[in-house]
Amino acid sequence: MDLFSRAQELLQQIEQFDSQNNAQAVEKFRIDYIGSKGAVKELLAELKNVPNERKREFGQLANSVKQAAEAKYIALKETLDAAPEGIANLPNDLTRPAKLHLAGARHPIAQTQREIERIFERMGFVIAEGPEIEDDWHNFTALNTPEDHPSRDMQDTFYVSMNPVTVLRSQTSTVQVRIMEQQKPPIRIISPGRVYRNETISARAHCQFHQIEGLYIAENVSFADLKQCILHFAQELFGRNTQIRLRPSYFPFTEPSAEVDISCFICGGKGCSVCKHSGWVEILGCGMVDSAVLENCGIDPEKYSGFAFGMGIERVAMLKYRINDIRLMFENDVRFLRQFG
Repeated sequence: MDLFSRAQELLQQIEQFDSQNNAQAVEKFRIDYIGSKGAVKELLAELKNVPNERKREFGQLANSVKQAAEAKYIALKETLDAAPEGIANLPNDLTRPAKLHLAGARHPIAQTQREIERIFERMGFVIAEGPEIEDDWHNFTALNTPEDHPSRDMQDTFYVSMNPVTVLRSQTSTVQVRIMEQQKPPIRIISPGRVYRNETISARAHCQFHQIEGLYIAENVSFADLKQCILHFAQELFGRNTQIRLRPSYFPFTEPSAEVDISCFICGGKGCSVCKHSGWVEILGCGMVDSAVLENCGIDPEKYSGFAFGMGIERVAMLKYRINDIRLMFENDVRFLRQFG
């Protein structure tokens, strides 16, 4: 491009420039065009390279460019000064659609876990955590699990090594064992965390999920204390009108043991698809800590007693938010997660 064409292009750029009443854009125009290192100064400096017979013509053109740039800058400043207060600093057209900024949100599992934690924290429970890779003692033996119990099979538990035996923990009861070994009663803890079981993945089951288990050890702890604790929890999470019922069950580490159902918070106990028209929904397992477990952890069962309970966080979340497929919790589908923002 020759110097004359360059001058004509600069003149056109100056005439078409629009600052949109933005102070920063006006200042940038001044620097780019009429500043000490601007385009106009550079153009005038090229006069020495123009043939003598065309110097007069080029000088007149360059001077026109300079005058146009200065006049444009004055006009931009006047328009800027006349603009209403605040408008001068707005960089964009106010009529243009706003840009949406999507805020992040907690995952439904994290939301449910934190809600459960807060309920038990208000009852005096303290959060305790432990490793996800455990040895045989903490995952099975200390919890009074027999050698021939099905939960020890490879079809149910993920083994990391056989010598020594280490597994991906199948329950957060392992944290309770560690706390009982390290602390003296009274003990009042909840242990949230991820657990692993060798199960076929389906709409209702997964090989990894989250649990919250609770433990209370002190003198003269009774089954009535356990029942009142669970009732208070259920009413805090699902509503003040929620009722509970306990059905006899079996767990190696508690005796007596029970499964806990809550009155269906969807239909109010009248019967619906969520409760399978029974009016009740299973929510957790619980029981009094077996004396053998207390002995294994160095606690005198003659002096102390206690209760334990445990629930799956995904199950609670599925009930609370009416989610019909547990796999949605682990797929990171934005369409699913946006519903919990």
